[in-house]
Amino acid sequence: MLNTKCRFETSKASQYLQQLCKHFAHKVEARFDDREGSVGFARGTAVLIAEDDVLVITVTAEDQDGLEQTKGIIESHLLRFAFRENVERLNWD
Repeated sequence: MLNTKCRFETSKASQYLQQLCKHFAHKVEARFDDREGSVGFARGTAVLIAEDDVLVITVTAEDQDGLEQTKGIIESHLLRFAFRENVERLNWD
């Protein structure tokens, strides 16, 4: 298994976690509360943890293509939801 992680600094970490998980729950399996969530995509899984001023996202997949695809889905949606944060991309490990 491959994985990568990023830290998105924001005072709205819990809000974005819940918004992402609710959005994805319409099409894939997702579970969440106000501090932790996970979303299972076809090619990978994303785990989101809301800390005080940061949303920590860990993506896990079987292969590099799955990792990149899952990262791309999470990143594009988060940046769309957080457009007021003026962030162009996430910095993944």
